[in-house]
Amino acid sequence: MIIRVLLRYLLSLFLGSLIVFALLRAIPGDPARVALGVTATDEAVATLAAQLGTDRSLIAQYFSWIGGLLTGDFGVSLASRQDITPLILDRAQVSMILVGTAMVFSVVIAIPMGMWAARRSSRIDGALVAGSSQIGIAIPSFLAGILLVTVFSVQLGWFPANGWIPPGADFLGFLHRLVLPVIALTAVQAAMLTRYIRSAILEIIDGDFIRTSRSTGASISQALRRHGLRNAALPVLTVTGLQLTALVVGAVVIERVFLIPGLGSMLLDALAQRDLTTVQSIVMVLVVFTLTVNLLVDLAYRLVDPRIGSNA
Repeated sequence: MIIRVLLRYLLSLFLGSLIVFALLRAIPGDPARVALGVTATDEAVATLAAQLGTDRSLIAQYFSWIGGLLTGDFGVSLASRQDITPLILDRAQVSMILVGTAMVFSVVIAIPMGMWAARRSSRIDGALVAGSSQIGIAIPSFLAGILLVTVFSVQLGWFPANGWIPPGADFLGFLHRLVLPVIALTAVQAAMLTRYIRSAILEIIDGDFIRTSRSTGASISQALRRHGLRNAALPVLTVTGLQLTALVVGAVVIERVFLIPGLGSMLLDALAQRDLTTVQSIVMVLVVFTLTVNLLVDLAYRLVDPRIGSNA
């Protein structure tokens, strides 16, 4: 089972790399000519094309790119002529801090809130939680970010409006600037997860195993914690995996709103400069991240319910 899952993962990576490479090569214009500008001589363009390897066949370019990725060499930026690898690693670290923190808070908030809304679905407080989650889903993360900046930065002056400080340089300053972008991302993701957890719990709350647990003297909360969460875990795992990849996409916009130097900002800048090499490498990093999350969710299914593995 594990071998089959890993083979599907590797095949998906291969197909994803082909699609990324083909789509970006379909963009009209010579990358060397774009990098040097329309006033560059043919000799200068030919020299740069030879240095970048864009004068070779597409097959040779593809395998050269893949070989570089496997060895940690993402190539050279067409815009800045810098090695892309350290730039991507630095920016990815910023994005992972932002996305990871938002995801942790989303899960920590959504699990108890979803259980509460399911347990008290017929009462006003449960309805309020469900309604609040619906409002959170309807508000885009970039709009939440703008509203947070307007209220807490411009009007109240409690937090900086934008910028980023590495945690090693000034940890308190780092936390101070992290608050608003994390809240902007967490609000939407926590609302989405709360909604799905509530639905998953409502499907199993009247199950025989819950009634059996209640008959032994366990409260509804204890029965749900001991038996309900495991049975509701499969749909929640699916949504969590999807939301984690969606969180990366949402972080692209949030990084621009708060001027955070993450991978999303780097991608937007590279697109504006038509830096094909950088765009190609960043998109492939995002593809690898998305497929890896799907792989981990797939393996987690087998841990939660081994019957899936035996029937696969």
